[in-house]
Order: sequence, then structure tokens, then C-alpha cells
Amino acid sequence: MKITSFLKLVEIQTKVASMIPFILGNLYAFNRFESFSFLNLLIMFCSLITFDMATTAINNYYDYKKAHKKEGFGYEEHNAIVAHGLRENIVKAIIIALLVIATSSGVLLVYKTDIIVLLIGMLSFGVGIVYSFGPIPISRTPFGEFFSGFFMGVLIIFLSIYIHIWNADMLSFSLYEGLFELRGDYKEILKILLFSIPVFGGISNIMLANNICDIEDDIANRRYTLPIYIGKENSLKLFKLIYISSYLALGFSISLGLEPLLNIGVFMTAILVNKNIEEFFKVQSKKETFALSVKNFLIINGARIIGFFIFMLI
Repeated sequence: MKITSFLKLVEIQTKVASMIPFILGNLYAFNRFESFSFLNLLIMFCSLITFDMATTAINNYYDYKKAHKKEGFGYEEHNAIVAHGLRENIVKAIIIALLVIATSSGVLLVYKTDIIVLLIGMLSFGVGIVYSFGPIPISRTPFGEFFSGFFMGVLIIFLSIYIHIWNADMLSFSLYEGLFELRGDYKEILKILLFSIPVFGGISNIMLANNICDIEDDIANRRYTLPIYIGKENSLKLFKLIYISSYLALGFSISLGLEPLLNIGVFMTAILVNKNIEEFFKVQSKKETFALSVKNFLIINGARIIGFFIFMLI
């Protein structure tokens, strides 16, 4: 398999959706807790990127196998298996190899930290698989936006922070004589949840925009996503509301000192984001306007990252 075919199969350009929360989590840990493990960062990066690629490949393979409508923009050009004429056995082998690397790296990370990483990792792996595979994948249900936003936008940030402060008693798990106990600093955990909302919202909106654009094809392919249940008009309203909520959460996050005051400049991005929202409201097309949701995600959270780095340099 050519490298270009592999990169298309795993949709490498979409990996920014997992790298942005990963970077933000590490910046949060470094600035708030002044604790940092470069080795743990590298191990988690390896596990995260390979698992993300594996789930994307699984999703493309599952769409290839289950597609009822096999013509149109979204199929011939965007499914790598069709576009590059990939053999099924090769695709399966790549998926297995990626999952082995991701799992091995995850086990090593657990060895370097504690059981909390194992528990969250197992949950994430499980949801990641059933998100794209199985009798009724989550991506084909009305819950795709929430699950993709929460697991990529919240849990990745949480783990990216936790791997640096795992011995600080922010969260602990114990098992004794058949009874288990989970204890945590709920105030600190809530702060991380607040900090994660702009990423949660941005990733959810990428999924929502994709499903809005694919309403007709999804009906033909029996993918009963959220826009099909609530309608296109309500989906567009939700799309805009999520961005508003993200900016509100950003304001609270800055006021609580969870990110530098310098990030108040991120609110300037609302001008570009609103312009992109208006463009998407005019036309909902995978080819013409879907990318605007990705751009908004990068604009908001990329600006936050830049603010963190400038603060660190100062």
C-alpha cells in the first residue's frame, strides 16, 4: 500500500481533532500544576494517534461494507477503499496493527502511572470501537455528536493532564474485599470540564455539520443521525448555540484562572467564527461548507494554544 493511500484511509488531516485537546491538556498541566513528564507525553501521543487512525480506518471499512448508496460525492471520492482500490485483507491488517500499537502504548502508560489511566483507556477504547463498528455504531445514531465531543474533547484533555499529576490524588481508585471506591477532587475535575467545553463543542459541531450535510445520503444508507431526528432547521440552531456556549465557557475559564488572561483575545475570533456560521447557514454542503466547522474548531482552540505559548514565553 502506498503511503498516500494509507494516509487517505486513516484521514490523517482529521487527526487535528485529537491533537488539539492533547496539546491543550498538556499546556494546562504544565501551567496549572507545574508538573510535566515528557516520556508520558510521548507514550500517550503514540497510543492516541494510532488509535484515532484505527477508528477512522474501521469507520471507512464499515461504510464501504454497509453502503447501500454507492454513487455520489461522498462515496467514490471520499472512501479511500474505493478511491484507491484497496484490498480488504490489507485494510484489515492495517487496522489490527494500529490497534496493537495503540494498546501496547496504552499498557505502557498504565505501567508508568496508575489504574485510573487503565480504566479511562479501556472505556475510551471500547467506545471508540462501537462508535464505528457493530450492529448499530454510535456514529449512525443521534448520540454521535455527544460521544465524539465528550470522548475526544473532554477525556483526551483529562488524560493529557492526569498523566503528569497521577500521583497528586486528584482521582484515585481502590479495590478491597470485593468493594471498590472511586475518590476525587470534584472541584478540580469540574474545572477541567469547564476548560474542555470549547473543545467538546468544536468537535461535536464538526460531527453535527457532517451529519447536516449528509442528511439525504444518511437516510438512504440507514444512518439515523441527530439532524434526521430534530430536523435541519433545529440542527442549525444547535450548531450556533454550541459556539455561543463555548465562548461563555471560555470566559468563565479565564475568570477562574484556568488559562492565561491573555486568552481574552480569543474572543476576537468570534468575528471569523460568526462569518463562517453564516456561510454554513446559507449552504450545507460536504464539498463547499463542511470545512467551515473544522476551521472554527481550529480558530477558537488554536488561538487558545497560541495564547498559552505566548504567556509561557513572557
